[in-house]
Amino acid sequence: MCYGLMPVRGTLMGQQKGDSEELEEWLPNSNEGKPKGRRQRGTDETGEKKKVTKRVAKPKEPKPKAERKPRAARVPKVKKEKTNTKQQTEDAVLPKPELQQYVAVKEERLSINLSSNNAGDMPDECPSSSQHVPKVKKEEPDDSFTFDEPAQKKQKTTNSAQGRPIKLKSGNSCVEDLQMNWDPIQVLAEKSGVEQWVCANIVQLFQEENTIPFMVRYRKELINHMDADAVRDVQLTLEELRSVAKKSRSVSQTLKKEGVLTSELEMALKNCTTADEIDHVYAPYKKGSKLSKARRAKELGLEPAALALLQEPQKLDLQSSIQPNTKGLSTLDEVATGVQEILADMIAKDKETLTYVQSLCDRSSVTVHSSVSKTALKEQQPQQGNQKSKPKDIAKFSLYTDFTCDVQRIQHHQTLAINRGENLKILTVKVNIPDRVKNDFCRWCINVRWRPQGFARPELMTILKNAVEDSYKRFILPFLSRGYRSKLTASAEKESIAMFVRNLRQRLLMCPVRGKVIMGVDPGFHHGCKIAILSPTSQILHTDVVYLHGPAKHKEAEKLRHLMFKHSCPTIVIGNGKACRETEAFFTDLIKQRFFKPLDVSYCITDEAGASIYSVSPEAVKEMPDMDPNLRSAVSIGRRVQDPLAELIKIDPKHIGIGTYQHDVSQSLLRAALDGVVQECVSFVGVDINICSETLMRHIAGLNAGRARSIMEWKEKNGPFLNREQLKLVKGLGPKSFQQCAGFIRINPETVRSSVCSGGNDDLKAPLKQTAEKKKGKGSGSISNQFNPLDQTCIHPESYSIALRFLSQIGGSLDQMGSAGLRQGIESSLKSRGLDVLAKSLDTTPETLQLIVDGLTQPPGFDIRQDFEQADFKREIVSMNDLHDGMVVTGRVTNTALFGAFVDIGVGRSGLIPKRFITPDKLPVDQRQRSLALGPGERVEVRVINVDHQRNRITLDLIRVLR
Repeated sequence: MCYGLMPVRGTLMGQQKGDSEELEEWLPNSNEGKPKGRRQRGTDETGEKKKVTKRVAKPKEPKPKAERKPRAARVPKVKKEKTNTKQQTEDAVLPKPELQQYVAVKEERLSINLSSNNAGDMPDECPSSSQHVPKVKKEEPDDSFTFDEPAQKKQKTTNSAQGRPIKLKSGNSCVEDLQMNWDPIQVLAEKSGVEQWVCANIVQLFQEENTIPFMVRYRKELINHMDADAVRDVQLTLEELRSVAKKSRSVSQTLKKEGVLTSELEMALKNCTTADEIDHVYAPYKKGSKLSKARRAKELGLEPAALALLQEPQKLDLQSSIQPNTKGLSTLDEVATGVQEILADMIAKDKETLTYVQSLCDRSSVTVHSSVSKTALKEQQPQQGNQKSKPKDIAKFSLYTDFTCDVQRIQHHQTLAINRGENLKILTVKVNIPDRVKNDFCRWCINVRWRPQGFARPELMTILKNAVEDSYKRFILPFLSRGYRSKLTASAEKESIAMFVRNLRQRLLMCPVRGKVIMGVDPGFHHGCKIAILSPTSQILHTDVVYLHGPAKHKEAEKLRHLMFKHSCPTIVIGNGKACRETEAFFTDLIKQRFFKPLDVSYCITDEAGASIYSVSPEAVKEMPDMDPNLRSAVSIGRRVQDPLAELIKIDPKHIGIGTYQHDVSQSLLRAALDGVVQECVSFVGVDINICSETLMRHIAGLNAGRARSIMEWKEKNGPFLNREQLKLVKGLGPKSFQQCAGFIRINPETVRSSVCSGGNDDLKAPLKQTAEKKKGKGSGSISNQFNPLDQTCIHPESYSIALRFLSQIGGSLDQMGSAGLRQGIESSLKSRGLDVLAKSLDTTPETLQLIVDGLTQPPGFDIRQDFEQADFKREIVSMNDLHDGMVVTGRVTNTALFGAFVDIGVGRSGLIPKRFITPDKLPVDQRQRSLALGPGERVEVRVINVDHQRNRITLDLIRVLR
């Protein structure tokens, strides 16, 4: 951490020419003659620059440890690191070979690597620290989730066959906005593990207000084929850097108002790359905190004595500093204590010292220990005769009442569980750093880093030794502990949020059940089972309440048969809430008796999480105004199988029942991630603009609630959209919004024809023509009202001309889209000439041409979800009593957690596959790169390991994933 505070080698150290090059990279400049602005990096320290100030040392090769005196001469220097973003993005600067041994490994704040060899816990904040070799960032934590393989994000950005640097026109806006002493593009590349040119492109694309779905689908060549999760990680890291810069400016303004801001302190704040570093620098100056001992000693004038102890100990006379009538200087012991306090403060804020102590920790076994807190034990004592609340709470954390684990091996769910116990004041958590670290650290400080430059008397060496030990105990040890805890928590939160994201995506992209009349059932006992019969297009045909578990259940069965015959409903969807198993058994008995003959009735069970919350939401009231909330739940349950995406986006993702520890992670990060996934799923699936709901429309990339409302109003006034170009006629939908959303919107001719036929064709064209003329009057050109077959595809309007030229080259036409003949012609052309050659001939990129090929060859109405898992329908039931050890069954993953996957095997209770049984050899190749490798909706074959009837638990072993 470049704190900008002067190392203890003193103010005269900079006059010597023997400084090593590593210090020149991070130490700030205290010379008032130099401007405070940042400088161009990449220029060597020339003789001219040395004449500007004698504090800038000449770079030289590092000297052996024995040559103490040249190394001892150190002084703060200005970093010559400022460079504009354009230059940095044009050339990915690597560290000089002679500097690599001094470069501390920067660890990510959100995804840490605690097992790196010589990593400093304190990230470098100078420009050279942002020039690490990229391969350092490819390391992954020692986590069995990823099976010791590189993360998928890294593969997509570094090993992509088609990836190549294609840079945008970028300026210095990012650097100028942050106003820090480090280059944001380089730091972003280090923290995210993504190539620097890719980071520069992503930053530029975000500055141009591009959405993640648009970038992932239509700007693949600029982001090196990264997936949406990887781009979102870069976005979150960039936002973190912006918040750090904002906090740095805020702290600087606060210190300036208080009159304590010095050039060194301002430089130190601008060097920080994390919020923890800023807090460490700002801690002694916070309002309400006591004046630090070091500051009091400095105000007494003892700083020159402290510096003299290191620079000229043979001339130091502490007796001369004694002032009998001044508190803190009245005796020799008080003077020695003041000098010791100054030295301890300087040691704790020295960059090289913090880097070294972190490297010692990385080579040692640092552990996290949790135990029952004194508060919990104390509250438990008076309740010996009435143990109801507190003992039960402690029992929930029985695994962590005496838990110890190495920080490099602790699992993410263990970190979150410990944090939860600590927040509830049930657990006490401590980071244990071995005593060997303290001994080696003190020895190194006294003999190497803080060794006096001349002969020091024994009493002076005692002061130095006490200062080192005091600095370690009061400053460095707590700082290291906080660092480990914050990194473990950030890493665990990131993994937990990633689990939420993956689960939500797989839940939203489950294959819809098309063309069936469905009866949704919200089960219940005393208040009856609420039913809703839905048409194949999700229209409500009938709602009712039946009492299937009362004395009149036979009469209710006849009622159900009549309704199912009347509406030709062969499919039943049962919510998995209370009375689910009893309701399932009721329908199973009827099916076995062929009660619904000639209908071939089957049923499935779906997750009803969030249905009750949705039933009383404003959205549900608006959609079904005159319906009882309980019946709305039955409608929602049925629609979740008909079209999971369209129904689940109406519910807050946190209420869908996915992931774990959702209340223990950053709510802002979780909300942003889940909202982003909803937008990606809706956009990638595509939306028929003429039949989708306003709720669904607002989740399309480039649209929001206001624009969705404007589109709905336009449709109500003018009728259905005939092509994508007509979106430009909508009020509030500008060129940028059109660019972002157009590729994800579909114009289906079938739905348009049905609307035209029902509304009258003549009535439709008149307002379109009138609106087009108004638009033309504004200088936007005439908008056609003709169908365009390409509007049914994923091809973006900006590529229509290329698609037409491509069809002309291969002798095809738009009328052949999706046909076998056109597909054969395209495959033949690609095989004979190659994708790259064809793309070059069309003056486009291979990525764009591949997207055009996909759009032309996919059949009309293509849905990417058709290859995903669909709900399981069955006609019989098994119970938990039917299970036995070793039994092989199939099931579907319902949820995944950081410790394993839950699987519904049809017995009313989900079984758990512990994480240790999810190994790479049991998984398809394409699923081995991601955490835990399983997600909701996936069908698996499992073996029953243990059935615990007393605790109602089933333990399973994964055999294979079914495709």
